[in-house]
Amino acid sequence: MGTNYLIDTAINAALLAGEKIMEVYASDDFGIAQKDDFSPLTLADRQAHLLISQILEPTQIPLLSEEGIHLSFAERVHWKSFWLVDPLDGTKEFISRNDEFTVNIALIHENQSIAGVVYSPVSKELYVGLVGLGAWKTGNPEADCTLDWISTHGNQLPLDKTEHEYTVAASRNHLDDQTVAFVKELRKLHPELKIIRKGSSLKFCLLAEGTAAIYPRYGPTMEWDTAAGHAIVKAAGKNIFYTDQQTELHYNKENLMNPYFIAL
Repeated sequence: MGTNYLIDTAINAALLAGEKIMEVYASDDFGIAQKDDFSPLTLADRQAHLLISQILEPTQIPLLSEEGIHLSFAERVHWKSFWLVDPLDGTKEFISRNDEFTVNIALIHENQSIAGVVYSPVSKELYVGLVGLGAWKTGNPEADCTLDWISTHGNQLPLDKTEHEYTVAASRNHLDDQTVAFVKELRKLHPELKIIRKGSSLKFCLLAEGTAAIYPRYGPTMEWDTAAGHAIVKAAGKNIFYTDQQTELHYNKENLMNPYFIAL
């Protein structure tokens, strides 16, 4: 199976999952439950996971989804390639109805995120990145949207390469002391620094667009939170590193929690 076919399948899965999520979003009952780690789970999370799983299954590539069964590292370690999915990134944003949630689908190869799809169901903005080829954004995509169509008709990222005021992307719900201290140091170099706070993987999208210059994260994230955005950021000419700003974030670790990182 060619890469274009795989990415087209992921795009289709993200768009259809977005429709399913919006059906729940428009309802009066989110079916909220609590997972073992005390994080919330909604009907939209569950339905999006099932739909994405069904659409990706014919690719015969293993799937690791936040809402699926997490196989042991002894089983995962042999995966050369796999899908890494967050069916609804930003469940808290979904519940609070602030519209800042996304569908994230990444293709991982040899522990690196090589392709990613991020779809915002409310704004209907679709981001697609293929490392080595490029990253694009398009609005109101058709259900049968493909990589070829996006690369021809979409806007290539970054959108604006001119220099603007220095902007930091930060989590809407997690602005910890270490992040505050990091931003304070940045402000010494960039006195006019501004902060944009967003939920879900939209922070990576701001970075890929060129709207933000840096996204420091000194809080807990899981591999499925970052993988799709990572591919888009990297395809747009930036990257995600450990806090040493040299070691690239990688995937399919024994512990699926990410270390702290800085995207720039």
